[in-house]
Amino acid sequence: MKTRKLAIVAATTLASLAAVAAQQAWDGTYSPYTVHYLMYSGTLSEKQAPTRTDKRLSFAVQGQLAKEMFDAIGPDLKLGCGTTLGMRQRERGDVACSFDKDDVKSPYTCHFGIDLRKGKSIEGATC
Repeated sequence: MKTRKLAIVAATTLASLAAVAAQQAWDGTYSPYTVHYLMYSGTLSEKQAPTRTDKRLSFAVQGQLAKEMFDAIGPDLKLGCGTTLGMRQRERGDVACSFDKDDVKSPYTCHFGIDLRKGKSIEGATC
């Protein structure tokens, strides 16, 4: 019985230490990350090639960064556009994030955009 309790305590301690080690201390430096982007003109629903006078960027982020963004902008929308069973959506301003439990590879995705000519944030995805 003592051995079993000791094993449980040891396993719990190791799991806690591993979780703490996985979180790096914030040091104020940029972190590398891969994002997907689309440069276009017009609207996302009727996008065209960018022009000299109309350039917009839409970014799609997946993985751990998307999870952190999803967690930060909470709570879930009650009625999300295009939401299916097992999917959750959150929005804050021009940032839209989703969680799809059926997407095993990358369940978290966030979109946001920038109008480069105006220097303003815009939505990065359509419904």
